[in-house]
Amino acid sequence: MHAGIIGWGAYIPRYRIKCSEIAELWGFDQPLVKSLNIEEKAVANVDEDATTMGWYAARSAILRAGIDVVGELGAIFVGTESKPYAVKPTATIIGDALGLPNKKLTSDMEFACRAAGEGIRISIGLISSGMLRYSLVIGSDTAQANPGDVLELTAASGAAAYIIGPKVESTAYFEGAYTYTSDTPDFWRRDGSPYPLHGEIFTDEPAYFNHIVNSVRGLMDELGLRPDDYDYAVFHQPNGRFPLKVGTELGFTKDKILPGLVNPWIGNTYNASALLGLAKVLEEAKPGQRILLATFGSGAGSDAFSIVTTDKLLTKVNIALKVTDMLNSKIYVGYDTYAKYRKLLERM
Repeated sequence: MHAGIIGWGAYIPRYRIKCSEIAELWGFDQPLVKSLNIEEKAVANVDEDATTMGWYAARSAILRAGIDVVGELGAIFVGTESKPYAVKPTATIIGDALGLPNKKLTSDMEFACRAAGEGIRISIGLISSGMLRYSLVIGSDTAQANPGDVLELTAASGAAAYIIGPKVESTAYFEGAYTYTSDTPDFWRRDGSPYPLHGEIFTDEPAYFNHIVNSVRGLMDELGLRPDDYDYAVFHQPNGRFPLKVGTELGFTKDKILPGLVNPWIGNTYNASALLGLAKVLEEAKPGQRILLATFGSGAGSDAFSIVTTDKLLTKVNIALKVTDMLNSKIYVGYDTYAKYRKLLERM
């Protein structure tokens, strides 16, 4: 592979709601909230959606990259399952809002929470082949959940963006990638339905764990690496428990997983989930360290990436707002405000 991360950016809404408040309102057992290892989740305001959050994250990624994207950006891929328009691309809106050229490959990706990871894999191929110099990949979601469903405890809002470019310019380069997919009906949303449904137990072992374990093991087998060779491990985060469990099953120690675990404080941001964890890790990693990234999307599939940081990393961190800054900047709201912001009453 001849591609790497040139710059990255993130966006987390400042509004939060305590998950214990949601559980109390709908009569969920508090032990259920505790078992999910989640304290609170990020709530998008009435004027925030996958497009606006994606734009902010992309702007930060461009600032960190410090490149002439107007002249050399060849593609924009947006991974989301909550775009504002059912039939109209989000990528073109963000591209125009950023002032980027119209002559570029532009597409919205679809594969549940894995779509942005899919965009990264495609970008690696396009850049490694020499077809493009730079690509912008965005993962952004305002996750939907039927009021009163257990999914409401975790479904949150957030965005992350990455400029992918030549390995020689990268702050962190890709040394390998591996994909594992299957037809597993763990989570879906029918056309016209405002909220998704989930297959209860299918979201556990047959979906999340099976696919991440197989993608990560496939990656390590191809590269001849072991968990001990990695300094960090970042997994898709549907809750705060699954990443720790799958990491332990794969042989990663807890101290390698916790730096990138953001779910307990912002919830499941879907396409931004693992990518926000990676962004946080890049803020504290040192040159020459190896990071495992494993995305996951229902339906189901997982992409595993092996990433190595370079000496260019340290010069990029403080150029844009950091994930840690956004985690600490928050305003708590009650369920009434949350329902207003997420327009729940309009759908009930």
